[in-house]
Amino acid sequence: MAASERQGAIQREALGLPDGFDSSSLLPWDGIADVVSVLDVSPSSTFVDLGCGRGGYGLEIASRTGASLIGVDFSSVAIAVAESHVPPGSSARFVVGSLTATGLDDAAVDAVVSVDAMQFAEPYVDGLRECLRILVPGGRFVLTGWEPIGTPPENMPARLHRDIGAALREAGFVDVTVRDMTRWRASERALWTAAVASDPAGDPAVESLREEGESVLSWIDANRRVMAFGRRPA
Repeated sequence: MAASERQGAIQREALGLPDGFDSSSLLPWDGIADVVSVLDVSPSSTFVDLGCGRGGYGLEIASRTGASLIGVDFSSVAIAVAESHVPPGSSARFVVGSLTATGLDDAAVDAVVSVDAMQFAEPYVDGLRECLRILVPGGRFVLTGWEPIGTPPENMPARLHRDIGAALREAGFVDVTVRDMTRWRASERALWTAAVASDPAGDPAVESLREEGESVLSWIDANRRVMAFGRRPA
C-alpha cells in the first residue's frame, strides 16, 4: 500500500481526504468532525487512537482539539510511518501494542478512539475491556464500525456479526449510544464502486482493493455504518 500511489488516490478521492493524508480505514473526512464532537477532549486531555495504523486520523484529531495523542498499533511498520508524520513540537507519540493489550497503565488517558479497527480484536469484548481499563473514570470511548441489519448473509465476514451496543455494555461501559452514520456509508459505497471499476494495471494494492470491493458490494446493504460511544463509570 505504501508503494501504491493509485490505491491511496482512489481512497482519498472517495472519502474526501486531502492529498497526503494517510488512511488505513474507511472514515470520510467529514466523519472526523463527527468523532471529535463526541470524543470530549480538550488541550488538557490525553487520548489514545487504538489501531491507529499510519496515524492520520489520530494526528488530525489532535490537531483539531489540541489534545495529546498516544497512537497504538500492532504493526511496527505502521508505527514508524506514523512517527514520521508527527509535526515538530507535537506531544504525539506512537507505540506498538494490540487491541487487547495496549501496554498502557490503568486509568492512563481521558479518551480512546478506535477507527474501523475494533472488529479485529480477539475476543471482541476483551478489546473493549482494554479500552475501559486504560480510561480514567468518566472517560469517553468512541469507535466506528459496522452492524448487521437482521440476519447477516453467509458471505459477510463473521467479525461484523455483532451488536456493538450490547458488547459495550457487557464490557462495562455506561451511557452507550450507537448512531447510524448514513453519510459515511455513501462515501464507503463510492470507494468500493470506484475500486471495482479500476484497472489494476499490475498494481497489487489496487488489485487487492478491487477484489475487496467486489466482495463488500455483494453484502453492503445487509449492514449499517455506525459510530458508537460510551463512558467508563465514574
